[in-house]
Amino acid sequence: MSEPREPGISTLAIHAGAQPDPSTGARATPIYQTTSFVFDDVDHAASLFGLQAFGNIYTRIGNPTCAVLEERIAAMEGGTAALAVASGHAAEHLIFHTLLSPGDEFIAARQLYGGSVNQFGEAYKKFGWNVVWADINDISSFEKAVSDKTKAIFIESIANPGGAVTDIEAISKIAKKAGVPLIVDNTMASPYLCQPFKHGADIIVHSATKFLGGHGNSIGGLIVDGGTFDWSAKGKYPSLSEPCASYQGMVLYETFGNFAFAIACRVLGLRDLGPALSPFNAFLLLTGVETLPLRMQRHCDNALAVASHLAGHPKVEWVSYAGLDGDKYNAAAKKYCPKGAGAVFTFGLKGGYEAGVALVSNVEMFSHLANIGDTRSLIIHPASTTHRQLTDEQKIKAGAGPEVVRLSIGIEDVADIIADLDQALEKI
Repeated sequence: MSEPREPGISTLAIHAGAQPDPSTGARATPIYQTTSFVFDDVDHAASLFGLQAFGNIYTRIGNPTCAVLEERIAAMEGGTAALAVASGHAAEHLIFHTLLSPGDEFIAARQLYGGSVNQFGEAYKKFGWNVVWADINDISSFEKAVSDKTKAIFIESIANPGGAVTDIEAISKIAKKAGVPLIVDNTMASPYLCQPFKHGADIIVHSATKFLGGHGNSIGGLIVDGGTFDWSAKGKYPSLSEPCASYQGMVLYETFGNFAFAIACRVLGLRDLGPALSPFNAFLLLTGVETLPLRMQRHCDNALAVASHLAGHPKVEWVSYAGLDGDKYNAAAKKYCPKGAGAVFTFGLKGGYEAGVALVSNVEMFSHLANIGDTRSLIIHPASTTHRQLTDEQKIKAGAGPEVVRLSIGIEDVADIIADLDQALEKI
């Protein structure tokens, strides 16, 4: 008898987690626009509240539309379970709320989205959570940053905005040696281009707002549990390894095993902090995910063509795109993202800050806004927008210096994308 066939990612993007609605036969996943759900009886309610049975209680904690999205992304990433929440920032917050106590540390790559840099370095101080920065261009900096207080390591698979491809396997070895989970933000790559669990990640986080949804119409975030980490080791993670007062002394890791982290984020973090994803946004994100493989390939093909064109433009100082031969991250891109290096890249203008401002002011088809991952081509000057809150030194370390412009290449005809950039560059 032949082995069951493992579905490909394009099939998972359409079918994983979904089936016709049992009541109506609806093929598309319905929007379960309700706050709460009726219990069968008192015993059923008690079993749900006691985590003795799975089911729906209240949409802040879980919803059937959101559940399909969670199952789909978990399947596409190769994880054991997922949790959908209101935004990528909310997903990061719930991860660290589950892992950290006041006084704890985590290590994070400097090459991160500017909002994450600010969240980690400023907002988390109020919780007593301390970030220690490392550099993906110096892998040893991660090992040097490890201390007795370290509880996690956080990186991006493809860094935003610079497009650097991170050596996930090398950093995973450091995390395993330290006995801490490796968290990978896979937003820029999506599961179509990169699957971090195959390279040693333990937790994956997404801003579903970006490529997963893909149409710039809804905000959401996802946490994916890889099921690979031993949460009982050394007593470092009491939320998972010690009796939980909220659930009559239940030990979540003993009860739920390889998807205990996703459960903890839901029943401790989402329950109490409340950043729930609306069912309507979950529906929009599901619709976007169905075409993710098609879109991502077009994004990558277009981005490579545009980056190649800009690399030869007289007003462009440099182009940083891992898909280009000779780029410092090209070898890493071929290893971790063999289908393409993504849609987002940066380049530097010879005219510096003023040239960057002029370029974003003169594009016509490109949209000047703070987002990536849309079907439309997007442009931004990070130093004056997304990374404005950082110091000049932090901007440069994050790949957002004064001359840097970030593009998120859409799925339009590539000749039209290039023509718009050319006319804007002529006006500088």
